[in-house]
Amino acid sequence: MAESIAFSKSADRATIYAELAPQIEALISGETDLIANLANVAAVLNEAFGFFWVGFYIAKDGELVLGPFQGPLACTRIAFDSGVCGHAYSTRETVIVPDVEAFPGHIACSSAARSEIVVPIFFEDRVAAVLDVDSDRLADFSADDSAGLEAIARIIGRYCRFA
Repeated sequence: MAESIAFSKSADRATIYAELAPQIEALISGETDLIANLANVAAVLNEAFGFFWVGFYIAKDGELVLGPFQGPLACTRIAFDSGVCGHAYSTRETVIVPDVEAFPGHIACSSAARSEIVVPIFFEDRVAAVLDVDSDRLADFSADDSAGLEAIARIIGRYCRFA
């Protein structure tokens, strides 16, 4: 089992995502427990980037339910059609929000969050969860984050078994 990750601390985000992806794959490919895997992925992303909040919402019983995360207290349940997470879930597409105050229907789990990216995670051709990352800076996410987090979401979808 891995106890640490290696990445170029001074590199740009695209490089760091490229360095992390194979390490995340190695980390979760041999573990069958969903919660353990999601917890480790959240920890890796938090360690590498120092995001304000990074975690998962898992589709359960008709809504998104809080899963493993790193950061301050979070909303526990989000409707499939609410907020940025619900929008990513229902459209099946990554959503980048440069200013959460300008997003219609944004759910303010923390007033310190300023920008957000949410990536759907697919399992058996359905959205089984979303990867949610918040920043305390405006316009903190770009196409590099989208590509990097989507690659990680594909790894999660390949190795994790959702109900």
